[in-house]
Amino acid sequence: MTKAELVSAVAKGAGITKKQADAALKAAISAIAGSLKKGERVAIPGFGIFTVRKRAARKGRNPRTGAVINIPARKVVTFRPAKDLRESIK
Repeated sequence: MTKAELVSAVAKGAGITKKQADAALKAAISAIAGSLKKGERVAIPGFGIFTVRKRAARKGRNPRTGAVINIPARKVVTFRPAKDLRESIK
């Protein structure tokens, strides 16, 4: 599903215009991203939980040359689906 398809589905489901649905979707994504930047977890009941985790630095290999390279530590976003969502997909 593309963003345009999601906006259309939200507009139809909520009975609002596509412009309003697009603004609402952008606001929701911005709020989620802002919370994750602060290190907070975002829980959406019935959908899932977004969290930020730290990945430790590690050593890897360049597949072309086989040389050992250092991969720096970083933060990654993880998503754990809610039980309702997992069961609805089965």
